[in-house]
Amino acid sequence: MFIDFAKIYIKAGDGGDGAISFHREKYVPCGGPDGGDGGKGGDVLFLVDKNLNTLRTFRFRKKFVAENGEKGGKNNRSGKSGSDIIIKVPRGTLVKVQETGKIIADVTEDRVYRIAKGGRGGWGNSHFANSTRQTPNFSKPGLIGQEFNILLELKLLADVGLVGFPNVGKSTFISVVSNAKPKIGNYDFTTLTPSLGVVERQGLSSFVIADIPGLIEGASEGKGLGDRFLKHVERCRLILHLVDVSFFSEYDVVERVKIINRELENFNIDLAKKKQIIVATKIDSLNEEQFLKLKKYVREENLDFFPISSVTKKGLDELLFYIEKALKELPEIVIYDEDYLEVGERESYRSNFEVLLEDEVYVIKAIWLDKIVANMDIYDFQNLRYLHKVLKDSKIEDKLKQLGIKDGDTIKISGLFFRYEE
Repeated sequence: MFIDFAKIYIKAGDGGDGAISFHREKYVPCGGPDGGDGGKGGDVLFLVDKNLNTLRTFRFRKKFVAENGEKGGKNNRSGKSGSDIIIKVPRGTLVKVQETGKIIADVTEDRVYRIAKGGRGGWGNSHFANSTRQTPNFSKPGLIGQEFNILLELKLLADVGLVGFPNVGKSTFISVVSNAKPKIGNYDFTTLTPSLGVVERQGLSSFVIADIPGLIEGASEGKGLGDRFLKHVERCRLILHLVDVSFFSEYDVVERVKIINRELENFNIDLAKKKQIIVATKIDSLNEEQFLKLKKYVREENLDFFPISSVTKKGLDELLFYIEKALKELPEIVIYDEDYLEVGERESYRSNFEVLLEDEVYVIKAIWLDKIVANMDIYDFQNLRYLHKVLKDSKIEDKLKQLGIKDGDTIKISGLFFRYEE
């Protein structure tokens, strides 16, 4: 089964919390803080797997979570970093955010793509010691790892895309000129999955051809199979439009060319602008009237035209050499690189908070702040000064002032109540 779309959830590991610890050696008077830092959370990484050509593996597994970092220890021992999780996908997979449709990555190259970043480990209390605060009784929690609801969309990478109605000879053509071995039969929708083939002939630079199945009138609106597979033409640099001119064909060949081109334009206006070669197929059993009608049309439209027979191989060499020459003058395959990514929109974790006024109490809701409070001695003055600094640096205090907070008002954080003093 060919699957080119999937929805998954990914979560990078959280950073480990910093430790609160003090020297306890027998002969070390006034031992200072020695709490170690927490380990970094694991990342979510994507890699190309050359053996995959479908997103089928994501039918049953929908959740991918990296390992959390470990908590810091005493004697300034850092916690162990969490293990990364590696997700393998076919080449040409777009990784998008479900809620916005923004592209995070276009997985096309043989390199590591870091999609979700693990949280940094928190500082141990040894980091907070200074001349005036010699025994800090608090530490910094680890940061929360990034998480996304992800859309995976496979768009095949090919130099040349084959389009045309069912039974015009696309599968036979690609099986003859390339290493592809598609299913071939004399009935509609013989081909149910796109096929990729590499053309390698002596005297030719190699290039990749994709057989795009299922195009009929209304394909761009969901009829037949075309709406599923038209997107695979979007990356192609050149379109081969195959038309059956045999005496077995009962249709008006010119009208069929116009129908397919309308479907390409309706799906994506840019598809209609791609360079297109009209290929008359099955000339070994030629319907001369239809052939001459098509030839007249392409001449009037100033289109490239090649008659071929995949059975007798007549015209194939001329067509392939022309394709190679045309590809040298066309733009490269469309790759959505970092110029198109919206990675800057991934917000700082400290910008994720909510402040509500409920029964004259200012309630602050933030998961990351709950972790900070959990690691504090709220009865210690130095701890409270640090909490106030956190509220100020994260802009929470600005939000409180916008809501009209005054000295003496009550703040609620993580189920605990504090009196506000500016």
